[in-house]
Amino acid sequence: MDARCRRSPVCALLPPLLLLLMPLPMVRPGHAAYPLWWSLGVGPQWASLGSQPVLCASIPGLVPKQLRFCRNYQELMPSVAEGVRLGIQECQHQFRGRRWNCTTMTEGPAIFGPVLERATREASFVHAVSSAGVGFAVTRACADGTSTICGCDNKHRGEPSGGWKWGGCSEDADFGVMVSREFADARENRPDARSAMNRHNNEAGRVSILDFMQRKCKCHGLSGSCEVKTCWWAQPSFRTVGDHLKDKYDSASEMLVERHRESRGWVETLRPKYPLFKPPAERDLVYYETSPNFCEPSAETGSLGTHGRPCNLTSHGIDGCDLLCCSRGYNTHTERRREKCKCVFHWCCYVSCQECARVYDIHTCK
Repeated sequence: MDARCRRSPVCALLPPLLLLLMPLPMVRPGHAAYPLWWSLGVGPQWASLGSQPVLCASIPGLVPKQLRFCRNYQELMPSVAEGVRLGIQECQHQFRGRRWNCTTMTEGPAIFGPVLERATREASFVHAVSSAGVGFAVTRACADGTSTICGCDNKHRGEPSGGWKWGGCSEDADFGVMVSREFADARENRPDARSAMNRHNNEAGRVSILDFMQRKCKCHGLSGSCEVKTCWWAQPSFRTVGDHLKDKYDSASEMLVERHRESRGWVETLRPKYPLFKPPAERDLVYYETSPNFCEPSAETGSLGTHGRPCNLTSHGIDGCDLLCCSRGYNTHTERRREKCKCVFHWCCYVSCQECARVYDIHTCK
């Protein structure tokens, strides 16, 4: 600051005035953006949650509401951990041929590194699929009888109608979704854009389970005549949920952040970036930051790059050697594998196979 200004009482007021006029900073990584409890889905320390009391205080990143949930409903925590694991596995399946392939880190509680600190499409998918995973796993545990505080959905009961009747154990997906909502959304209570985005995508993941609930039936009668069928409601396979959410990722809606002052202070909300397009519905995924290209390693973005990644020479999609390798080219080497071949079925009842050596061309990004 100029010496003459330092002596002026008006200049002395400039710094606080400028602070009042400046917009508040965006909430950045480490706040509501990154759920550290995702570490429940990886690592041997959580693999045996079902065989011993859960030490809730040892789970990284739990906010007070999640900590209370963990202590009050410890028998549900193994299902929560299983749901996160399901979500991570599904993410790695859906993104296996993409530049970012949902790689998890072995060190530190931030299992995806800095990648998901940005409000990108990738973050929207991981939030949706992990929240869906928690709801899915809790629902399955209730139907299996492994949890004593929940069970089958008894709303679907009644007399035979049209050759079938309700019976068996209908899975109570509403309960699983409620648990996921209570646990996964507990930290998304800030009045900022990232919390709003996370809440929306979490709910989109959970709703996908309810949308794909299906009626399954078992036949009864002499010699399988199926005179009467007993039917119950069941969840879809989690692969069905993952495929659906991957489609929603591909068509995710880009949003803009709006900031306005309310009685409780500054609040951030989201609105569609392109008003001519159909606004996102409850089941759509949303994001508001552009993804990096993930071509090169970057400590800032958490990108591991695609150097050395296997690519598909015949594909014109993102898993092809041109796009996956970011036009850098690829290396080719041969790999000899021993596989079973010339298998023959013998009556009765076994299969005998020979062992053959086959040579494959393997292409990896430069």
